[in-house]
Amino acid sequence: MITLTKIDNSLVTVNADEIEIVETFHDTTVSLKSGKKLIVQESADDIIAKVIYYRQLCFSNYFDVPDIKSSSSL
Repeated sequence: MITLTKIDNSLVTVNADEIEIVETFHDTTVSLKSGKKLIVQESADDIIAKVIYYRQLCFSNYFDVPDIKSSSSL
């Protein structure tokens, strides 16, 4: 689940797996698989980053993912 900010500054939590399309014109519109559309303040890039982070959290318990930030080989 990711939290997004609607135009009226209220927060909405969305199932990241239900996001079908993210469109950016003047505002960012998130289309869900159900057909519902949300207009949010976050940019498409911000939403993508939130979805990636959410999925990393979901799968981090299943895979041994090295912590890149603390790696001394970089």
